[in-house]
Amino acid sequence: MLRRLHPEQPASFAFTPANLAWAEAQITKYPEGRQASAIIPLLWRAQEQEGWLTRPAIEYVADMLGLAHIRALEVATFYFMFQLQPVGAVAHLQICGTLSCMICGAEDLVAVCREKIAPKAHQLSDDGRFSWEEVECLGACANAPMAQIGKDYYEDLTAARLAEIIDEMAAGRVPTPGPQNGRYAAEPLGGPSTLTDHVAGRDALNASARRAVDLGDTIKRIDGSEVPLLAPWGRQSGGDVALAPPAPAPEKARATPARARKPAPAPDQQADKSAASAAVAEAAPEQLSAPRGGVGDDLKKISGVGPKLEALLNEMGFWHFDQIAAWGAAEIAWVDARLKFKGRIERDDWITQAATLAAAQR
Repeated sequence: MLRRLHPEQPASFAFTPANLAWAEAQITKYPEGRQASAIIPLLWRAQEQEGWLTRPAIEYVADMLGLAHIRALEVATFYFMFQLQPVGAVAHLQICGTLSCMICGAEDLVAVCREKIAPKAHQLSDDGRFSWEEVECLGACANAPMAQIGKDYYEDLTAARLAEIIDEMAAGRVPTPGPQNGRYAAEPLGGPSTLTDHVAGRDALNASARRAVDLGDTIKRIDGSEVPLLAPWGRQSGGDVALAPPAPAPEKARATPARARKPAPAPDQQADKSAASAAVAEAAPEQLSAPRGGVGDDLKKISGVGPKLEALLNEMGFWHFDQIAAWGAAEIAWVDARLKFKGRIERDDWITQAATLAAAQR
């Protein structure tokens, strides 16, 4: 199925400060040179923030990861979980239409959506508050028919109950997710026949529904403030993330290619380095009004520089690898202060990369 970007796009996109911190923490999960692996979680968070995945959001994430825009677009258009068109401002309903749900009444749920929201999937309701689509199996066959609304599952649905849920959400209320027919989870309709000792004294809601109720983010646009920022793959204390340095590479791996980057310093060293950088006086590097000979170097060959960063560097008067290779601490501080993503020059070691690329041209 061909998937295209929506013809009407917003002018720009930016993560909220909390979502940006979350995204930057996600990137640190991956080894040096493999940060592009964070593409799916970052695109997903962009969608959670806006409701759908816009072209500016796709390009923004690509720039964060140093990817060509087309690479991020390939991912966004390949996975159907990414919504490439506007969705309802209140909620987007995904009705499971695969075998178990279809046998148990999914067509009746689709009929409710056609009547109460819009005649066709992916259309907005007249007031712009709701949208819907039919999707493939959501993995809750024992609770068919069911639908995913926002982040959570509403299971054991009837047409009447789904209509009520839509009305409740339209009124500003969020019905409790999970089974809607009195079942606790996915046990037999008549009640559990095994492990019955666990029934007495249990929470009124199963763990998934309880988590949803406690967080209250079922149909909320995610701004990053919902839960503390945690990075369990690093060293975390008091809700503040302090990432551990990567393990040293084996001796064989240290004979790295020219574009390989230095291992990240330990957190204490990073803090010292950041403090030292902050104290460095800025000095403008050599800038050119146009590339020498009318042709600039392909700065995208520097890992961490995508099309937008290259365009920004060109606007600032930097067209050649040898210009970047000549930057010292003061010049780095000057450029860093004018870049959208501060700290990238040192983090991705542009200077070493640029020097290697410049030397290869001689």
